[in-house]
Amino acid sequence: MNADKKYMIDELFERVNASPFVLVVDYTGMSVTQFSELRNRLTEAGSECHVAKNTFMRKAIADAGLPDISEKLTGQTAFITGEADVCAAAKVVKEFTKEFKIMEVKAGILDGDVLEASQVAELANLPSREVLLAQLLGVLNAPASKLVRTLNEPGSSIARVLKAKFGE
Repeated sequence: MNADKKYMIDELFERVNASPFVLVVDYTGMSVTQFSELRNRLTEAGSECHVAKNTFMRKAIADAGLPDISEKLTGQTAFITGEADVCAAAKVVKEFTKEFKIMEVKAGILDGDVLEASQVAELANLPSREVLLAQLLGVLNAPASKLVRTLNEPGSSIARVLKAKFGE
């Protein structure tokens, strides 16, 4: 293997290895302006979009020890990686696809598991990470809040009875 190919595969390996997810999309028919717009939107979401030869990506994915998705690596393929929220990247892809009707999700890899296009679409429908964390915090705080209300109730009941009996 010549040095240029080795360098490109190593670069892809670094990107794939540093990211908890890889989304594989078909960008056939997309103009340069549209592709730039996609990249800008993904950057705002904490992700990156790269185009590489499918054979180089197969090698990088194999070197990273990720599942084989070779059957999905055909045609004009772009790869989305990031260090942040996969749901945010999936939302950008979903909105972009809806807006321009060009791009198609082929597959994805999330934490070592292969995702079908429908599963990537489901990720796009999830709330953002911040909303999910807020919901989790609410669930965790609910028992403590209920306990405080329960402990406070006898005193409140006595106060209401006294107020009703003697007024203010």
